[in-house]
This record gives sequence, structure tokens and C-alpha cells, in this order.
Amino acid sequence: MSTPTTERSRASPSRWAEHESLLVREVLKRLGRSLDPADAVREMLHLLSELLGLNRGRVLLYDAEADALVIRYAYGLTQAEIRRGRFAPGEGVTGRVFRTREPAIVQDIDAEPAFLCRTVERSRLPQETVAYIALPIESDGRVVGVLGVHRLRRRDRALADDLAILRMVATLVGQVLQIRRLVERETAALATENRALKAALERAGAAARASGIVGDSPRVLAALAAIERVAPTDASVLLLGESGTGKELFARALHLLSPRRDRPFVKVNCAAIPDALFESELFGHEKGAFTGATAARPGKFELADGGTLFLDEVGELPLAMQAKLLRALQERVVERVGATRERRVDVRIVAATNRDLQGLVSAGSFRLDLFYRLNVVPVTLPALRERPDDVRALARHFASRLNQAYQRNVTLSQGAVEALARFPWPGNVRQLANVLERIVLLNDSGVVGAGEVERVLAAESRTVGAESAAPRPAEEPARFGRYRAVSAGDRDRIENALAATRGNKSAAAQHLGMTLRQLEYRIKQLGIDPARHRR
Repeated sequence: MSTPTTERSRASPSRWAEHESLLVREVLKRLGRSLDPADAVREMLHLLSELLGLNRGRVLLYDAEADALVIRYAYGLTQAEIRRGRFAPGEGVTGRVFRTREPAIVQDIDAEPAFLCRTVERSRLPQETVAYIALPIESDGRVVGVLGVHRLRRRDRALADDLAILRMVATLVGQVLQIRRLVERETAALATENRALKAALERAGAAARASGIVGDSPRVLAALAAIERVAPTDASVLLLGESGTGKELFARALHLLSPRRDRPFVKVNCAAIPDALFESELFGHEKGAFTGATAARPGKFELADGGTLFLDEVGELPLAMQAKLLRALQERVVERVGATRERRVDVRIVAATNRDLQGLVSAGSFRLDLFYRLNVVPVTLPALRERPDDVRALARHFASRLNQAYQRNVTLSQGAVEALARFPWPGNVRQLANVLERIVLLNDSGVVGAGEVERVLAAESRTVGAESAAPRPAEEPARFGRYRAVSAGDRDRIENALAATRGNKSAAAQHLGMTLRQLEYRIKQLGIDPARHRR
């Protein structure tokens, strides 16, 4: 009875060619499924043994730490044999192939002194003439290992044919190993990048949480990402967005992410300072510099030295003050009112405005050079209506904070949260916080329902002058208006208030009992120019 091996040895040349073709197809098929060397190389060795009778295949790779060739992949070897298969470069037939980069064909292992029989003991091999073929494995232009197989001599197939197919397999193994290294390199680079990104996001998230920023909508995350990227620098940042979008919170987050985090963060509300006091507020004054200056006082620039100066509502700066601010930013020096010497300051500027500064530049009420100085890195903050999904998180955040502040235990029902999410929030996050405070303080049941929220929002709509009252059901389209038509008597009242406050809109709004937003809407509708009231 003949064995599979003897049957293969008697196969015709066409049969051997068919086996070669099948081996190539199967190898390529498996490479298409997986480029993992453990799967691909072992399958190659398996097919070499089963189809061509090239047995006990092994791939030895160089281990730089051990300075030795060790078996990494094998077929037909026991674990003990795999462990024994270690060769120094130049040692034995395998080590010689690695060092010389030349293939070796041992016609009879018993007649070759360099063949050590270290991996497989001679007693475990057939008691007939056994050949050994070894080829270098190259990858990226260098020898990285050796492919070795045993072969019985008594076969009709020529050794040269086996050598040709083994060359192809050695080339494929080298390519698989090279691809694996490239994948590992890319994976390591991606892992490093992901760790850096995760650390950056954690830093940005920690700064956002510490600053009170809540929300994970794409536009909020984009604004946070921009702030995180520019935070390590000293570049001026201009925060743009409607009133109530949280510009101060983002400015604080930028400060916390910067190397200046342990130094002061100083805020200046440019809309709340009378024109006559601007210079003293920003740059300080000496004792006796003017009536009431009973002691020397540092300005905001000095107080922020080494840290961050936040200029809120920078569009309200009077023109005369803009020139002095520009000089302070360019020269990094300030001079107190009544002083005779300048003081050097190291301040990072973050400015914010809800106005169109380029429009103000075109109108001649804002300096172009100061605009360029402030607008190095503009970051636009989204209105709350542009991120409705964040309303839910913000509502729960404010409710929790208010419960702690007022020692209450008020819960928002799901219906209440959804009603809040449907409101357009013209006053943005600030308006939402105020409404939640009212709801928490007035609730006496412990649970806020949708009806209660809708009643509060209806009153809120009337207060801010919205055309529609109650919030719509979820399936009804939005019909909230902006503001009611301005009454005919508003012009004189607003002009008088602006004249009394010398063009300061925030002060005029307080004088009129309006929000700044309501006043700005009426100023725009009536075509009033607040700048002409500044003296």
C-alpha cells in the first residue's frame, strides 16, 4: 500500500504544476483575508507540506535582543522543537544563510557537517536521504530571517522547482512582515495621537467643567477644540457670539488651559465703565491724579500681569480709549493716570463682543488697527437655539446647582425638559439659567411638570416681547417671533437715556428698565446712533 508521500513523488509534471498553482491561489486567498503573519505564514507552511511535500517548514526571524535567529512560525514541529530552534548569525546552515543572504540546498543532511540537527533530532526523520532547503527572507531591503524546509530526495520533482516555489513563498513572507511592521508603526502613531488627543480632550473637558461650560454639541466642541489649540500661545483671542452665550466661561476655560493658569484672570466689562473712568480702570492712577484719588491704585492691566485680561463687550470702548488700549497692547507698557513713568506688563488678551466689529470699523466707531490686534484668533460661540440638544443637559445642570444653592430638592420631569428644549431662547444660556432659577424657587411640589414650564415660558415670551406665548407641542413647527414692534414714544426715551449715560448702552438699559438686548433691538429699529451721545 502506497503512502501519500510516495503518491506525490510519482505525480506527473502536470500534476506538480497543478499543485503549485493551487498553492499560489490558496496563499493569495488567505492573504486577502488576513495580513496577520501568524495566520498567513503558518498557512503557507501548511500548504507547502500538504501540496508539495516540503515538510517541517519553519520561519526564523532575527531577535536583536537575543542576537539569535528564533522560530516564530512553524508547521510540523512540536513546541519543544520550536524552542530548540535557535541559531546565532553564521551558526549552522540556517545561520549561514542569514549572514550571507544566499540560499542553501543541502542534498543530504547526514553528509553536511554544518547541518546541526538541533531543531529536529535525526531519529525523528525518515531513515532515508533527507534534504534541507533554506532561503533568506528579505523585508525593506534587509535580511530579517530564514525560511527552511525538509524534503525527501526520492521524488520525481526537481530540487530547482522546489527552490523556485520557495523563493516565491519567502518573498511573500517578507512582504507580509513588512506590511505588518508598517501597520504596527501606523497603529503606534495612531495610538500616540489618540493618547495625545484624549489627554487634550481631558484637559479641555476639565477646564470646561471648571469654568461651568456644559454641552457636547458639535459647535460647542469645535469652539472648545479651537480654544485648546491656541491656549498654549500668547495669541489674542476674540470671542464672538450673541449676548448670553457664555463668553466669559470660554475665556476662563482658555485661561485654565494656558500656561498662565496659576496667574490672575481679570475681567473688564467695557460696557459698564463710564467714559471718564476708562483710563483709570484699565491703567490705574496715582494719588492725587484727580479729585477723589486719595490713594494710588493699580489698573486692570497691572492686576492681570502674568495672567489673562478679559475685555468683555469690547465693542463698547470709546474711540479715544481704543488708541490708548492699542498702544498698551503693542508696547506692553501702561502708564497710570498722573504718573510720570511707564510700567511693563505681561498680559494675554481675550476680548469678547456680541457686535459686528467690522461693521463698527466701517462706520468709523472702531479702529481698524485695534480690530486686527484683537482678531488674531476669532472663535464663534453658538447661540443656544443652534444647539437644542444641549438644553437638556444645561437644564439639569442648572437645576442641580440651584438645588444646592437654595437647599431645595426640585426635580425636572422629562416633559419639563422637553418643553425647555423646544423654546428658542433668544437670551441664550443666561436666559435659561434665569428661567430655571425662577422655576426652582417657585415650585412647591418637588417635581416640575411640562405645564408648569410652559406657563413660565409663556410669561417669559411676553416679558422679552416675543410675539408668541406658550411653547409649541413637539410636532408643531416653531412660531416664536423675535420682538414686538417698537412704539412711537421709544425714540425720545432712548435718546434721553443715552444722553444721560453719555452713550453707555448698558447703563441706559438699566435706566430704562430694559435688558441690553431689548435696548439694542430698539436702537437698531429706530436707527439711533449711541456714539453721538458720547462726550
